[in-house]
Amino acid sequence: MSPSGKPGKEFNLWAISDSHVGTDIRFGRRSLAEAIAQSEDPTTGFEWDIAVNLGDFSGNQTPPDDAEGELVVGQYATVKNHRREDFYDIIGNHDSSRHDEPLQWWFRKWIDPTGESSAYSGVENSRRKYPVTGTWEHYSFEVGNVLFLMLADRNDGPPPVGRGERGGYPAGAISAETFDWWQGQVEANRDRIVITCHHHMIKETTVASGLNEGCDNGYHGRMKDGAPQGSSFIYFVDNVPDSGRIEGFFDDALNNTGKPAIDLWLGAHTHTHPDDRTGGRSHVETKWGVNFVNVSALTRYHGVRNSIPMSRLFTFTEGSDELRVRCYLHTDQYAPQGFYEPSERVLKLRHAFYK
Repeated sequence: MSPSGKPGKEFNLWAISDSHVGTDIRFGRRSLAEAIAQSEDPTTGFEWDIAVNLGDFSGNQTPPDDAEGELVVGQYATVKNHRREDFYDIIGNHDSSRHDEPLQWWFRKWIDPTGESSAYSGVENSRRKYPVTGTWEHYSFEVGNVLFLMLADRNDGPPPVGRGERGGYPAGAISAETFDWWQGQVEANRDRIVITCHHHMIKETTVASGLNEGCDNGYHGRMKDGAPQGSSFIYFVDNVPDSGRIEGFFDDALNNTGKPAIDLWLGAHTHTHPDDRTGGRSHVETKWGVNFVNVSALTRYHGVRNSIPMSRLFTFTEGSDELRVRCYLHTDQYAPQGFYEPSERVLKLRHAFYK
């Protein structure tokens, strides 16, 4: 409700991730296209204004190739009621190129959040409702008084920070440049609602995001020359393992100002069912006053033991500092397809939303 007591206008953000199109297509399932069609279905779908896609478009255990890039672009092209530019994308660990290839060439060519490779990706930044500013590695855009900070996973090797010959090499990483950019953006925008998006979560915030929890519990592969202990969160900052720099920044901000550094961190990477509480944490948790949400995965067949296709819908209401979060199940494996009511939450923002 707005301060006047009347219902305010709503803004709906759809958060998706881990479609792993190359894996699901081998089983005859078009994971990304199916989710888009379900969201736009006039009977069983839901309203959304823009979407953030948090990575792992590829299902390859080796670096992705042009054929899988064409698959992703083709599935995005099935959108009917929205534009391709309504999706804001970041790179995941499976999307990474090898360290001896051109820097993240596959993601930059086929996914292309800044519209630099339009002939292949189909993305035109000028067509976006909310144009992006920055680079493929870190960019931002604004929706009213909401600032989105989009951070790339830098899993481009060589091991242990990046991938080797085969395997996803799941430990998360960001560069020093990206960390410094993010910190500066956060500090300069304390009067706004700030949402950070990365493929990974932060250590010990949501389900299975603690040391060794990802590999020991079977969510992620154990790559011995990688960093299996940090497989389910951002483990490397500037190539330093378990540096604590992000966690320390959140802690310092709260202690020094008495207010959380940001409002919301969105990640994914760890596929699971909506009621999983490995490590004593759910998909939606609050720490350092920051709301953390693992939106989980669209894939059904990549990591089949844990993959229940689902996504999250975030509803902002004009004039309100409350954010409604709903979980949408894209199959009936776990519960009937549609919104899963036990997972619904209402989160508190630092500021009321205005568009």
